[in-house]
This record gives sequence, structure tokens and C-alpha cells, in this order.
Amino acid sequence: MRYRKKIWTYLCIMAVACVCAVNYQLFVFPNRFAPAGLNGICTMIQYVYGIRLGYLSLVINVPLAVAAYFLVSRDVAKRSMTYVVTFSLMLLVLDRVDLSRYAYHTDNGTSTLMGPFVAGLIFGGCYSMLVRISAHSGGTDFVSALIHKWHPELNFFWVTFVINCVVAGISFFVYDYQIEPVLMCIVYCFTSSFTTDHLSKSGRSAVRVEIITREPDALAAELIRRLRHTATLVPGKGMYQGKPISILICIVNKSQVFAVTNIVRQFPGSFAVLSQVNEVFGNFKHLDKEGNDTLEIFDRGDGNLT
Repeated sequence: MRYRKKIWTYLCIMAVACVCAVNYQLFVFPNRFAPAGLNGICTMIQYVYGIRLGYLSLVINVPLAVAAYFLVSRDVAKRSMTYVVTFSLMLLVLDRVDLSRYAYHTDNGTSTLMGPFVAGLIFGGCYSMLVRISAHSGGTDFVSALIHKWHPELNFFWVTFVINCVVAGISFFVYDYQIEPVLMCIVYCFTSSFTTDHLSKSGRSAVRVEIITREPDALAAELIRRLRHTATLVPGKGMYQGKPISILICIVNKSQVFAVTNIVRQFPGSFAVLSQVNEVFGNFKHLDKEGNDTLEIFDRGDGNLT
């Protein structure tokens, strides 16, 4: 089973890399701007000197991946290198395919910012998938991980931010001293970061439900039966009448809040307090509709993603 999950994980990484390569061909290259990170620098080199990004990506990322393999995490380095190689090869293949009829460009009067906006959305979605399976997209991620290894006091995201600022600044001089490519780079960086953050949190956020009741066993049984969520019982005391009560603490998905409300209404005298939970992690069981354990489809390796 572990072997099959590992194969599926690497196939997903390769699929994400192919989507990112198509994203560059359709939305980045035709609009003449530099995306975030080291790939942005490589894109500018391609624009000025004609050296293909597929080759540059390999030249830059291979030594970085080797360093990450020995200094950071072997699993993360192997997964990330799978992405880099697939992305680079796919770019080289697509260079020989005419996709101009599908590409979005601004020469025909369309919105200048739509290209980097859509490109950022697509990359943000792809990057959130890579994060889920403990992989990097290469380039800046490798540099940030290595810097964090030697200087753990430095924030990973600030290192990435500084590199992206440098890319945006250089693009002003590369693209004929125009401010527009700088703005396009900023739009791309913001959109991709926002999308990654939103998709990453949406899979881990939840709602904490605290139910005050005098029928904890029956109410908990109903929660388990209908939602496949158990609860933690905390004994308490009502201070107005001095009578014993029970508090059920349960973490549910946002889509299950309405069902929890209906369950609580079935028990007169019970009420619930709901609060937003930004992240949930731990060793949980995931149950299907029949109450059986579901299997994790991805192999996360050592999970050492800096």
C-alpha cells in the first residue's frame, strides 16, 4: 500500500508540474513579465538572451536540490526535483508546440493585468497541492529552505518576499524601463500567495462546537451517528442553580454546522457555542459514510517541509 501511495504521489507531482508549464506558455511568456522567484529571473534571461527557461531551470535547481537532499530533507528534495525535471522537460516540449491561438496576451487590447492574475491563480492552486504532499517548486523554495537551515531565526516567507522584490525591481530595467511589468509581477505574486494561503487553510480550518447539555450521552451518540464526529466530555456546574451539567467539545467541518444546530435543537435545555478554528492537526481517524477508516492517498515522506 505504501508503494502504491508513493507512486500516486509522484504522478500527482508530475501532473502539477505539467499544469504549471502550460500556465507559463499561455499566460506568462505571451505577456512579457517576470513571475515570482528564481523562475522570474530565468524568464528575464530568456527574454533578453533567448536561453530557454527549461534549460535554465535545470541548471539552477539541480545543485540546489542536491544541497537540499543532504542538508534539509531527502524526501522533500526528491519530490521537488521530480517537479523541477518534469516542469523543465514539459516547457521544452511545449516550446515546439504552437499554442499561440490559446495564449492570452495583451497585444489585441485585452486587459494587461488579466494574464498575471490568472497565472497567479493557477500557480497558487498548484503550489497548495505541492505543500500538501511535502514538495517544493524549486528555485526560491530551495534557497529559502537552505537559508533557514543555516539561519533558523530568519522567516521563510520574508526570505521569499525579499527575492520576489528583487525580481520585480529588476524587471523594470529588463522590460524597456516600463513600470507595467513590475506591476504585473506584483499582481502575480499577490494572487499566487493569496490562493495558496486560502486553499491551504481551507483544508485545515474547522469550527469548534461547545455544547452545554444535561443529556451528553444521547447527544454525543447522535453526533457520532449523523456526522461521524465524536466529542470530548467535560463535567461542569451551572452556577445559577448549582446543578451539574456536561460540556461536549467537538470539532466539525464548516459544512456540518447546520447539522449540528439541528441535533442540538432535539435536546431541550441544550445550547451550543461556536468558534472559528484556523487550523486542526493531529493523529485523526477519517471515516467514510459507513464509519470505516479512509486511507490517506498521498505518501508524505518524512514531512520535513521547511
